[in-house]
Amino acid sequence: MPSVERVNRTEHLGAIASGVLFGLSLIVAVGPQNTFVLVQGARRRHVTLVVGTCAVSGLSMIVAGVAGAGAALAPHPAVGRGLVVVGAAFLVGYGALALRRAMRPAVLSPGSRAPSQTWRVALLTCLAFTWLNPGVYVDTVFLVGPVSHSHGDQAWWFAAGAMLASVLWFVVLGYGARLVSRVLSRPRAWRVLDAGVAAVMAVTASRLLLTA
Repeated sequence: MPSVERVNRTEHLGAIASGVLFGLSLIVAVGPQNTFVLVQGARRRHVTLVVGTCAVSGLSMIVAGVAGAGAALAPHPAVGRGLVVVGAAFLVGYGALALRRAMRPAVLSPGSRAPSQTWRVALLTCLAFTWLNPGVYVDTVFLVGPVSHSHGDQAWWFAAGAMLASVLWFVVLGYGARLVSRVLSRPRAWRVLDAGVAAVMAVTASRLLLTA
């Protein structure tokens, strides 16, 4: 018969693997936060700061979800509605800036894009994309939490898998974007990318307001 230690190890690994797969299924999508990380990675601007901020934020939200934050927020729908309005306004504003860049080819070369952006601007923008996006809360707090509890005493091992998936994804997305930097050295490529960014922001903001 297998030892108790081996059984526990198998259960832990199974829960972690389930968490990784579930986490990736939620986070690997075209959304505002991922788009921002991709663009920063392609520009090679404050990549470590952006990746680290997204990773730490994701870990915090997952921990909060497993600890029961979703159930605590459920009786307060006004908080969610307020977050939706603020988040949608931010997405519209950022999308408008991206659209403006797409319509002005003179500022599309990678070396001249957003030269005045400081690490503080990058950090605040990243925090806004993360903490003002209701979709992130739905994924991490309201989905990962309940699903982790379905694993019983393996809930935190499942959460560990989801956190691992989150960290790995942002690292790959942020630093992997450099692989397409040669393609993005062409002004037209930046124009297409910015147009795509504007579209993602507009669609996401519309969905948020329609479902609020």
